[in-house]
Amino acid sequence: MSKVKKNVYDFLRGSFLTDESAFKNWKIIIFVVALLLFMISSAHRADKKVIKISELNKKKRELRAEYVDIGTILMRMKMESNIREKAKKRGLKPSESPPKKIKVTYNKD
Repeated sequence: MSKVKKNVYDFLRGSFLTDESAFKNWKIIIFVVALLLFMISSAHRADKKVIKISELNKKKRELRAEYVDIGTILMRMKMESNIREKAKKRGLKPSESPPKKIKVTYNKD
């Protein structure tokens, strides 16, 4: 059996974990596993943040649309023709004479 085949066979059997230099190999394996767990947890946290950002953007678009709709309704309510119509229903009508300014002065005698 060639040396390459023997090394591959030993690797597949897991003999690198049980021979005399196994302690060094275990340290590396534990370090790699810890890094992998850290990467997985970081990826999950990043995915949660992306989902949260997407939900907040959707809510922001809904609120902006609601803001525009309410602004349009308010503009229609403030129109002079709309106010005149509501005043007419209450029996009010526009004044025929323009308003006069009243000026009050005090004399200090």
